[in-house]
Amino acid sequence: MDNFIGSHMIYTYENGWEYEMYIKNENTIDYRIHSGMVGGRWVRNQEVGIVKLTENVYKVSWTEPTGTDVALNFMPKEKRMHGVIFFPKWVHEHPEITVCYQNDHIDLMHESREKYETYPKYVVPEFADITFIENAGVNNENVVAQAPYEGMTDDIRAGKLNC
Repeated sequence: MDNFIGSHMIYTYENGWEYEMYIKNENTIDYRIHSGMVGGRWVRNQEVGIVKLTENVYKVSWTEPTGTDVALNFMPKEKRMHGVIFFPKWVHEHPEITVCYQNDHIDLMHESREKYETYPKYVVPEFADITFIENAGVNNENVVAQAPYEGMTDDIRAGKLNC
């Protein structure tokens, strides 16, 4: 998995949502959500499971403190990804609660998960195009080091943001 660990990617789902992910090491990711239902959310040091499914195909999966479950299949050579996000009912109905730097609000995520309804889950299965990919090295704390802002993904693709 050496070719995948350290990958920094921007991808756009077919529904228009734009996400950014950094595969920080063999069991941790950092990510920012640039648009969509929870656009503006960002997370560092999310524990994940990463496996190589076959040559150049990798699965990254995790459960967030919100109760959201995520399973993403990356095909970097084809610049494609397929993901399924299982949003709890409360996140679908109150996404604004999650639009923050999650690491500073873990207690709020847990409280909201207990306070609001979880089911039925809002399931989002989508393909995405990987519009940017680079190897940023392992455990690079500069890749996802600030909140997302309007035009950030364009700045990253243009090399204007030092990651």
